[in-house]
Amino acid sequence: MLKELLYHCRESDDSCELVARFASILVHRRGLEELEQWTADAQAGGLPELRGFATGLRKGWDAVTAGLTLRWNSGPVEGHVNRITMLKRQMFGRAKLDLLRERVLLAS
Repeated sequence: MLKELLYHCRESDDSCELVARFASILVHRRGLEELEQWTADAQAGGLPELRGFATGLRKGWDAVTAGLTLRWNSGPVEGHVNRITMLKRQMFGRAKLDLLRERVLLAS
């Protein structure tokens, strides 16, 4: 069904190709040159959503390139924040801060 849709709609084919290239750049942590070419292709393309996304990447270019080229990331910190947020949501309206503090510290 996807092949048939892509055959009949050239914009969909272009968007699938661009999205697949971007996913490959992220997964394989490819260099800056491929990302620059991708953003140029996305901004030149006919899809306003991908043009806007590429423009947003250009606005935060230093952070985007650091995320693709440096070996450090904030994954562990985000995991802890996610866990604490889940605990807060579970305890909302049930207990005060002292019990939440105990639960966060004991869960570590």
